[in-house]
Amino acid sequence: MFLAAAVAVVLTATPGPMEVVKQGNAQVQKILGAEGATVEKLASKADEFVDFAELAKRAIGKEWPKLSKKQQDEFTGAMKGLLRASYAQRALGDGKSGATFEWGGEQVAGNEATVASTLVVKQDRFPVEYKLFRTDAKAPWRIFDVVTDQVSLVATYQDQFRQLIAKKGVDGLISTLKAKRDQLEKGSTTAAAPGSTTTAAAPAQPGAK
Repeated sequence: MFLAAAVAVVLTATPGPMEVVKQGNAQVQKILGAEGATVEKLASKADEFVDFAELAKRAIGKEWPKLSKKQQDEFTGAMKGLLRASYAQRALGDGKSGATFEWGGEQVAGNEATVASTLVVKQDRFPVEYKLFRTDAKAPWRIFDVVTDQVSLVATYQDQFRQLIAKKGVDGLISTLKAKRDQLEKGSTTAAAPGSTTTAAAPAQPGAK
């Protein structure tokens, strides 16, 4: 009885941070290696382990509580769409054939965690650190940030958002994100060449000015 209960607990246990990142990378590589990979297929798969809405909320930082409910909804929708599309298009087009991952350790502090890895492309090595969170101890781990060569995706967006808000205001920022999202989504029919490799969650920058 006790053994059966223990096995059941193991089988139903929520995957830890390291396992979430590894599984995410493996699933993305499987799609990229198959015929007919598209932006939508990659974006849908990424939704399973990347919390694009949380990334967006953290990227706007202290401005978030200042937004009206309507602005919060519009910002989150535009940013999530932009992140999904830019992530998938980068995955399709980065062309890092033959790249491999070396996994480091994981660190957990309450409901946040960090997973260390190294992306190896021929003779080049790129440190990649994944940051994850969960809403409570029973919730699944989700990626919300990627730090490559000590450059945080969330921090990079924060810098861009501050500049845009200073120039155009919050509504101008939202309009810019919507326009960039629509531009990227129009190219969502592109097919991937088998053999491409990308990290589990590394959307391209919005490039908004």
